[in-house]
Amino acid sequence: QVQLVESGGGLVQAGGSLRLSCAASGRSFSSYAMGWFRQAPGKEREFVAAISWSGGSTYYADSVKGRFTIPRDNAKNTVYLQMNSLKPEDTAVYYCAAPPPQPDYWGKGTLVTVSS
Repeated sequence: QVQLVESGGGLVQAGGSLRLSCAASGRSFSSYAMGWFRQAPGKEREFVAAISWSGGSTYYADSVKGRFTIPRDNAKNTVYLQMNSLKPEDTAVYYCAAPPPQPDYWGKGTLVTVSS
């Protein structure tokens, strides 16, 4: 079993930055690929980014490529989502999950609101 807790959401102006954190506990975090997903109001949940267990490979949705990065720190059992150049359309609840692309474990989410 893996428990995931997200933090770092909030209100930011368009063009600003936020860094989300996902702290993991339970079974060996470093053995899991990790992902971030998001769900905007009235829309289905969608994939945002993923990182391999070693951190050597990363994957991004086209909508965030070049603006978001997904580093991880296995020593701290934490994965991050660094979000730059935020747009109003990035407004959503962001979820940490493992392992992508069809996770067994989900956090409860953290809300990101980008104002125009």
